[in-house]
Amino acid sequence: MFELTSYLGLFLAAFGAASLLPMQSEAVLVGMLLSGKYVALTLLGVATLGNVLGSVLNWVLGRSVERFRHKRWFPVSGQKLDKAQQFYLRYGRWSLLLSWVPIIGDPLTMIAGVMREPLWSFVLIVTLAKGARYLLLTAATLGWA
Repeated sequence: MFELTSYLGLFLAAFGAASLLPMQSEAVLVGMLLSGKYVALTLLGVATLGNVLGSVLNWVLGRSVERFRHKRWFPVSGQKLDKAQQFYLRYGRWSLLLSWVPIIGDPLTMIAGVMREPLWSFVLIVTLAKGARYLLLTAATLGWA
């Protein structure tokens, strides 16, 4: 039971880190890897799944957020939203390969929703990017060469 809740904790940390919340899942993953109590490939899969699903939440929010852009309480200025949309138009879906990068990755996944990126391509590219990041982190932690 403890093992299951630990995996759930990693999933929630990865999910939260992919949202606009200021969270870090890498430290949780590294700690669990270093403990030696968990299967590394399972940790890799759980972290990737949680992080990708958190990004899908951002994509869903992006699909509906633009209708509120002219409200006073909207957290981003219209100018910044336009600038983000221009960036996405310029670099397209391949900019999602940067979805793992702190600070820019989460807003990028939301802009993909605003720009109506198809879900299938969004999930494919984001999974590749975030999975590769966790794989490299796991390899570095465990000394895989």
